[in-house]
Amino acid sequence: MLTLKKFEEAYLKVQEVIERTKLIKSDYLSELTGNQVYLKPENMQKTGAYKIRGAYYKTSLLSKEEREKGLITASAGNHAQGVAYAAKELGVPATIVMPTTTPLMKVNRTKAYGAEVILKGDVFDEANEYAQNLAVERGMTFVHPFDDLDVATGQGSIAMEIIKDLPTVDIILVPIGGGGLATGVSALAKLLNPRVKVIGVEPAGAACMKASLEAGEVTTVDHVNTIADGTAVKTPGKTIFPYIQENLDGVITIEDEELIVAFLDLIENHKMLAENSGLLTVAACKHLEGEGKKIVSIISGGNMDVITMASLVQHGLIVRDRIFTVSVFLPDKPGELTRVSSVIAAAQGNIIELEHNQFVSINRNAKVELIITMEAFGTEHKNRIIKTLEENGYDPILRDSRG
Repeated sequence: MLTLKKFEEAYLKVQEVIERTKLIKSDYLSELTGNQVYLKPENMQKTGAYKIRGAYYKTSLLSKEEREKGLITASAGNHAQGVAYAAKELGVPATIVMPTTTPLMKVNRTKAYGAEVILKGDVFDEANEYAQNLAVERGMTFVHPFDDLDVATGQGSIAMEIIKDLPTVDIILVPIGGGGLATGVSALAKLLNPRVKVIGVEPAGAACMKASLEAGEVTTVDHVNTIADGTAVKTPGKTIFPYIQENLDGVITIEDEELIVAFLDLIENHKMLAENSGLLTVAACKHLEGEGKKIVSIISGGNMDVITMASLVQHGLIVRDRIFTVSVFLPDKPGELTRVSSVIAAAQGNIIELEHNQFVSINRNAKVELIITMEAFGTEHKNRIIKTLEENGYDPILRDSRG
């Protein structure tokens, strides 16, 4: 059972290993949404995510015999690091099964804590099935990343800290993958203050909890398709589901494109790096505009590889119209390239790439295509550049900058 006594025990236990992440007031998100928005930066934990809380508390409860046999778990990365770190601190051997799609940084960090890493399956559910079979074969203790009440109790320590820091909080936004974090946070929040609303946030491409709540029973979605790899789960936890039904006040689903914008919001305004699953609650703040509430956004993790980071920056700039591409047609004769470049420069556009297509017309003297990718300050500036091109006799055609 998720009791206040167990939560208090877990809260004290996890203090041995966690970083005490204080709430950060987001002036940017507050002004944007008309609420008082605070960030709970669990991306600043030692392992880069909140998962250390549940993993450490669960491991601390194991018997001597269970510790000797070792631990095994399945994870897309953050729970893996949490279990590996907890096992190392408590002297327990650990084996971690991770999907083959797990970012390399998460794999390497898990190995760095001394755990054996096995890559299996394309998504968490496949890795999880393999890990559970291996647990039986090797006689190890399986530590489920979310469908475990002890793990959920450890995660719930976040709610204790939030309410200590902000006793008058109105809404807590919590990311959902399988539901362990949402279970612990919502259960403890309701025990401490029943008026606090706890809203789960899922990627639209892996909304298994929303589907389950609507169906009134645990439901498996057909497939998952999201850049939020840490929450790419097909089936929520069966053990924890009744607690979600009782304590969660709703679910918001987030499209991948919203996460791209949230990434830039966090980087530019708070100089803070969060992984895609951690960005879910940041994006969800915009779904609660104008409520005048005190909202806490739990940023669940910050483990992101540099390739993903670079991709998010590029796509984010495109989404915000700070990078865009147009085609213009012009005669293939000396001086035309200089002329169009001068028009763009006069409008303060900055050309970053040019592609000259001479084969768009059979008569290249009459018309060739120039594909121009450039930087702008935003949508208004982009529109001004396009208008300037039109006023100078060009007929710019917008193209997809992502190719």
